[in-house]
Amino acid sequence: QLNILVDTGSSNFAVAGVPDPDVTSYFNTKLSSTYKSQGIDVTVKYSQGSWTGVLGTDVITIPKGIYGSYTINIATILESENFFLPGVKWHGILGLAYDALAKPSSSVETFFDSLVRQAKIPNIFSLQMCGAGLPVSGSGTNGGSLVLGGIERSLYKGDIWYTPIKEEWYYQVEILKLEVGGQNLELDCREYNADKAIVDSGTTLLRLPQKVFSAVVQAIARTSLIQEFSSGFWTGSQLACWDKTERPWSLFPKLSIYLRDENSSRSFRISILPQLYIQPILGIGENLQCYRFGISSSTNALVIGATVMEGFYVIFDRAQRRVGFAVSPCAEVDGSPVSEIEGPFTTADVASNCVSSVSFHEPVLWIASYALMSLCGIILLVLIILLLIPPRCQHRYTDNDVVNDESSLVRHRWK
Repeated sequence: QLNILVDTGSSNFAVAGVPDPDVTSYFNTKLSSTYKSQGIDVTVKYSQGSWTGVLGTDVITIPKGIYGSYTINIATILESENFFLPGVKWHGILGLAYDALAKPSSSVETFFDSLVRQAKIPNIFSLQMCGAGLPVSGSGTNGGSLVLGGIERSLYKGDIWYTPIKEEWYYQVEILKLEVGGQNLELDCREYNADKAIVDSGTTLLRLPQKVFSAVVQAIARTSLIQEFSSGFWTGSQLACWDKTERPWSLFPKLSIYLRDENSSRSFRISILPQLYIQPILGIGENLQCYRFGISSSTNALVIGATVMEGFYVIFDRAQRRVGFAVSPCAEVDGSPVSEIEGPFTTADVASNCVSSVSFHEPVLWIASYALMSLCGIILLVLIILLLIPPRCQHRYTDNDVVNDESSLVRHRWK
């Protein structure tokens, strides 16, 4: 029995295939009568950690609702670096993003695509992550639900609000603005989508582009009822502690994210209360309760991670190319809701498109890499031919046009 991390920010299904110091269980393929190795090596790198393994296929059954057996691709992890960490409760990862992110190539059919094709279920899944207000280092029994092929009415309250998927690789969406304590950050909306904005259950925190992160921290510090705050708290290097009898959440403001509606002239906002982004840490001191900041900076994306997703029931409607949000019943602390959805609002005050028109997807980057390598190979071939031409036909080079080790051609050929 293996616990699997559900990750909407990657596309490979992989489990530990050998013993690991930080993993309590693993899948021993030699004892399986249904596993078949494809003999293809695969490496996947995440924003934190990476692993290398071998692709294979195996047979799965779904315990409830989807009857039958289905053959899916599965990678067994043979080596990893900063992937399995001390204290983690999981032994593998289920990537539910699009095949564009699958490794070693998009031809590897993803787990969910295999299920849709073979079981004939609708191309939609939904995710409820529970854990609001509970200690970060808890027992892993916070609950939650993954619904494959549909939507479960009991897992949300009110209406579902949908935002279009801008590109089908990650679940990329368009963010129009952010508010802290009801005050607009007043940034260019393209800053929120630099260079992409995605919904990713495999990322723990709400991650913001550096400029947006700095603006949010300043706004929270300015709006909060705390006079002075250590910078280490905002950067994640320090915890903030209060007496166990205190509830520090009342000192912090609400954070709102505006998403473009399916009707592009409208938007809606998802809001999280401080109970979701000021997160208690388990087991620090007898009389103190310590908290961490559930928001961090990012160099290449705005990532709606678990910090936000724990407030909502999130629907990944791939058939209609949209992501839906509804308030989750489990997003309550001391009996009070800690998440909100409101709308519609007009988009007259924002640009008609907040997403950069240039989108460098990983497959495109690979094509560009191969094109550049081919060009370098042609140039190298020409140089070799020139070297083989008899001396009487050679151009007499001066000191200024000799290709030496300091030239960009030689030094950067394989970068």
